[in-house]
Amino acid sequence: MRSGTYITICAAAILVMVFAGSQVATAVTCMVTELAPCAAAFSSPSPPSQQCCTKLKEQRPCLCQYMKNPSLKSYVVSPNAQKVATSCGLPTPKC
Repeated sequence: MRSGTYITICAAAILVMVFAGSQVATAVTCMVTELAPCAAAFSSPSPPSQQCCTKLKEQRPCLCQYMKNPSLKSYVVSPNAQKVATSCGLPTPKC
């Protein structure tokens, strides 16, 4: 996987954490790579796919964890991440 794609995926994960509410997870595996379907939406003006929104919602319990990671935080708070979260109907997490 290219470095740029991995960074984009990480950024997407962080954005999801910022905009998804912190809730109790039900057997979710927190892996930022699960947000790969969101890479295009996080790195361009294209809207998120349904698969991206589904993955964001699945990873919602992990978002605060991603935000605490210094390597991911800047991606989660980026304007594109906020746009994707809003488009997917995810609220801002309260970490």
